[in-house]
Amino acid sequence: MNKETVLNQTHREMGARMVPFGGWDMPVHYGSQIEEHHAVRRDAGMFDVCHMTVVDLRGERVRPFLAHLLANDVGKLKTPGKALYSCMLQQDGGVIDDLIVYFVADDWFRMVVNAATTDKDVTWMRQQAAAHEVAVEPRFDLGMVAIQGPHARPKVEALLPPDLREAAMALKPFSAAHAGDWFVGRTGYTGEDGFEVILPERETPVFWRALAAAGVRPCGLGARDTLRLEAGMNLYGTDMDEVQTPLTSGLAWTVAFEPAARDFIGRSALEKQQAAGSLSVFTGLVLSGKGVLRGHQRLFDGDRDVGEITSGGFSPSLERSIAMARVAADSGDELTVDIRGRQLPVRRVKMPFFRNGKACIDL
Repeated sequence: MNKETVLNQTHREMGARMVPFGGWDMPVHYGSQIEEHHAVRRDAGMFDVCHMTVVDLRGERVRPFLAHLLANDVGKLKTPGKALYSCMLQQDGGVIDDLIVYFVADDWFRMVVNAATTDKDVTWMRQQAAAHEVAVEPRFDLGMVAIQGPHARPKVEALLPPDLREAAMALKPFSAAHAGDWFVGRTGYTGEDGFEVILPERETPVFWRALAAAGVRPCGLGARDTLRLEAGMNLYGTDMDEVQTPLTSGLAWTVAFEPAARDFIGRSALEKQQAAGSLSVFTGLVLSGKGVLRGHQRLFDGDRDVGEITSGGFSPSLERSIAMARVAADSGDELTVDIRGRQLPVRRVKMPFFRNGKACIDL
């Protein structure tokens, strides 16, 4: 049986179509995926992300623990509230998960990990944490709602606890503020501005309905996927996994090789991969004609098979099909894709495709 978030009944009462997703019963849309997508790009939409897991990491040695655990460097987090996106790697460089970590206090960092990887993430972290005497605490008592769009933050303001409003509205991107059990991060997964609000689970349904009353549109997994694809944001298990490393997943920018003395898990494997050269390249694609790009479709440079699409679909903002793909390092800019036996032309582009209400590529 699929797990249910605390908002499950609320979704059903509001007319959501529910589907299985990573072991959870989640809303895919509330009637129109396209309209939900445009609501986020033009106004404000909200997503149930209660299935994701908040993990609190506490202890005097939590910073050196995270410096060893993560490929990105928590040494960059010098001000309480600042956030960092990173991958957590195996010894061979494969990606266990991608996550956001927040510096809350010298002895307290907060992490948000993916739903489907929670069990293995927590097990792995506890194994590594033992030597540092760091407590790893999954917070299953908390809910989480993402409110995204150009008008998202002002619509949320009045619904936050009074002692949190001023700090939340003053937040810079990729930073957070908290008061009591409420925690607000100016982060997201859509390519638009907004908040991700962590709050007591029991208070989440009331907060969701209050957001809807304030004009924030409920959105499902369908819109969340097209938005993150347009924004050039990876999906774990699709665009990277335990087989692929950040260097072959468009995430080299999240790997901090400096300072050279920081021996993070997977560093040696990544350095060897980097030294070997000829790494596969992670790239954006735009379909030149009609059709839909999908994951696992093969790509060709002339007659040579050079890779495959990892994520793809129709972009409502650009009104054409786009994709992320992993291709050979010597692939050309003009490729073809095999769609049901037909070879159709695709053009390589630099991601993102669309962010902050504007196209980022030439059409």
